[in-house]
Amino acid sequence: MEGINGLIQGFAVAATPGNLLFALVGVIAGTFVGVLPGIGPALTIALLLPVTYNMPPSAAFILFAGIYYGAMYGGSTTSILLNAPGESGSMMTAIEGNKMARAGRAAAALATAAIGSFVAGTLATLALAFCAPYVVDIAISLGPADYLALMVVAFMTVGALLGSSAARGFASVALGLVIGIIGLDAQSGSARFTFGVPLLLDGIDTVVLIVALFAMGEAIYLAAKMRPGKPKFIDLKGKSGKSRTGMTGQDWKRSWPAWLRGTAIGWPLGAIPVGGSEIPTFLSYALEKKLSKHPQEFGKGAIEGVAGPEATNNANAAGSLMPLLTLGLPTSATAAVILVAFQQYGLQPGPLLLQKEPELVWGLVAALLIGNVMLLLLNLPLVGLWAKVLLIPTPYLYAGIAAFALLGAYSINGSVFDVYVMLAIGILGYFLRQYGFPVAPLIIGAILGPLAETQLRRAMSIADGDFGALVSTPFSIAAYVIVILVALVPQFMKRWERRTAKEVGILPEFEHASASAVDKGQMN
Repeated sequence: MEGINGLIQGFAVAATPGNLLFALVGVIAGTFVGVLPGIGPALTIALLLPVTYNMPPSAAFILFAGIYYGAMYGGSTTSILLNAPGESGSMMTAIEGNKMARAGRAAAALATAAIGSFVAGTLATLALAFCAPYVVDIAISLGPADYLALMVVAFMTVGALLGSSAARGFASVALGLVIGIIGLDAQSGSARFTFGVPLLLDGIDTVVLIVALFAMGEAIYLAAKMRPGKPKFIDLKGKSGKSRTGMTGQDWKRSWPAWLRGTAIGWPLGAIPVGGSEIPTFLSYALEKKLSKHPQEFGKGAIEGVAGPEATNNANAAGSLMPLLTLGLPTSATAAVILVAFQQYGLQPGPLLLQKEPELVWGLVAALLIGNVMLLLLNLPLVGLWAKVLLIPTPYLYAGIAAFALLGAYSINGSVFDVYVMLAIGILGYFLRQYGFPVAPLIIGAILGPLAETQLRRAMSIADGDFGALVSTPFSIAAYVIVILVALVPQFMKRWERRTAKEVGILPEFEHASASAVDKGQMN
């Protein structure tokens, strides 16, 4: 009942003309960046953080919500038309979607991806609305030791599951923890890792860090990898010059169960910190092949292989907002950037956010539902136009991103030092991508590191220095059991993925798509 009342309150906030306009701008911008390989919602929101300083919080988060969902929609376009997934969650869509496109069924593949995204996004957002109050009730009862355990779980999951290897992921988390504690110690007042530079006493601005890693790092990396030539995407028109037909009745019959199954897989695996959307979308693909009445079509363009993973990807995106809004724990790069957006308005996501800022939270949830409708109306008739976005010259695109990032870094504090810091971190971001280190764990480590330190000190103060207090509650014990499992399970999971991929006949495509997504550094 609380969820229904909250949604009604949220629609009253999100449905004003001004906020509807921000939602429309967000979904258009999100679809635009989703279509472009190598650019994701995390980078876009990071670039806009300095611009939104003076905006009302509700308008800014409605804009970010549109970008978040819009990028999920747009990612399917490059996967289907170019066989180039821009991030890990779209790689399973590329396997069957591109085969359908090459067989002259690009419109049907794009339609089932768009409608599946709408169905999954809507159901997952409703689940978020109805479950969030109950999770908040549980979260209010947690103590400092419990929150510390939750943050350790987040560090372990994103470190183990994001990136090409667990070792690289944990190294990235550790580097983020070091960056997060640069500056004055809030308790003792001693300087940490400032190297005698007074301007570092306040630490590295989180917005500068995020924009540098995502925008500058990506621009430098792609400039180094750039090759001349334009992408060769599959046209949506046949030889007659007329658009090909969309989904048939048989396509609808085969797609809707996959949409529902994808939602059921994606949302819970996004709501719990399992790190990214690669595993849920792979599970969806494998399940669809096992349940399909047409298994012989898989690998040749089976529509269920597009419908299921694409629905899973969008449901997973909505699910990842659950730990962010109710516990203050980001489990993806985009969630981490949204957390920083909350902090720039003096807000801390967690169990008290829903009580202190109900209009903001419910307005954000309602904006996700409104944005979903806008995206469906935009994507189905205009997909051919979005495909043309791929013809933008890459040098111009990334030169603009780099210039915008540098301008944003300077505008935050009006400091040239922040520009130098951004350039230095951008070069670091380039080397991280070059050698396969994921960026998202570093961001999450830098954001959650100071919070984890605060909770540790609170727990030790309450327990009078007794470390046993850290594992004195059932919740903290369960969390550390999960940590142990996360440390052991990934190796078995990777072996299982390879074996299952080989059994369902997608191993070459799966490995190629995984490598492509990791190389782009876009772990959504």
